[in-house]
Amino acid sequence: MVPPERRRRSTQRDIARHAGVSQATVSLVISGGAASAQIAEPTRRAVLAAAEELGYTANVAARSLKGGRNRLLGLYTFESVFPTDQRDFYYPFLLGVEAETARQGYDLLLFCSGGGSGPSAAERSIYVGGANRLKIADGCVLLGRNVRREELSALVREDFPFVFVGRREVDDGELSYVAADYVSATAALVAELALLGHRRILYLRALEDSEPTRDREEGYRRGLAEAGIALDEALIRSLTDPADLTVDHLEDWIRDLGITALLVEPTEDNRLTEALATMAGTERVRFPADCSLALLGDPPSWTPELRNWTRFSLPRARMAGEAVRLLIELLDQETCEPRQLTVPCAFIPGDSIGPARTGGRPGA
Repeated sequence: MVPPERRRRSTQRDIARHAGVSQATVSLVISGGAASAQIAEPTRRAVLAAAEELGYTANVAARSLKGGRNRLLGLYTFESVFPTDQRDFYYPFLLGVEAETARQGYDLLLFCSGGGSGPSAAERSIYVGGANRLKIADGCVLLGRNVRREELSALVREDFPFVFVGRREVDDGELSYVAADYVSATAALVAELALLGHRRILYLRALEDSEPTRDREEGYRRGLAEAGIALDEALIRSLTDPADLTVDHLEDWIRDLGITALLVEPTEDNRLTEALATMAGTERVRFPADCSLALLGDPPSWTPELRNWTRFSLPRARMAGEAVRLLIELLDQETCEPRQLTVPCAFIPGDSIGPARTGGRPGA
């Protein structure tokens, strides 16, 4: 795709002329700080409308070339990362960002948004009051599952330097990200099962069509093709919530579809872990004697004492550190051309896969 030609950036002077106000007024409104409260609401709206019409962006990268860099990096989360049920999943990301930011000689500013009193993505916004709150920092690392796509698109249009932790796409541009290589990791698990004689491998995917789910499905399809196993679309299933997985489902799939292995995409909370533990405790289907089972990633809170499931693990701290390094590289460029990086996942052998069952009924 050929990038569009870049036009001259609009300035605050252009906005002031367009809105019929002083440049000082424009500066106060655009900054979005406490001082902007002294501006009358109709004036503020007129300035923001003019800025949007003119496509104004604060050129942080150019400011850095003039020695104006604050040496502040932001971390913005689209949902709360501190509740107990999220802590184990997000904690390595936070550690990775903090450690690499300090190593690079920057300070870290946590943005948790002021759009509401609760933690949900619907209540959070980068553009509270119409201005990009992240511009206090030189650039920002973004994190979260439930993103506002329209806000990512707005950041891309602004040329604001940011890197997302995880692969994310928007319709009207490209963004920079550091992502786990779900495709290769899933294909490798399929290859491992194929070596053990499995030919009927069911992939239980998440219901929503997110980038991580699409990457896992691509890896599943690639792994089958590379192992010379014909794809059966009936073996790609989704439940309203994979945490609803029961031993009845599995017995039906073994009997009706002839599966000998199951690949499961983890959910965002611990219900999947609990459902798998319940299945393993029934002895109606034994893992791996009756059916091999592997997870396509770690559950948010891992409890190996319940079962050491075979899986791959996300390099979360490394992903976060790479995001910081990539962000600083963007700051050192004159333009914020998007860059993407994938990081390999680690295979965890576990004890839940084995040779394909050749006969007899499950549990026998």
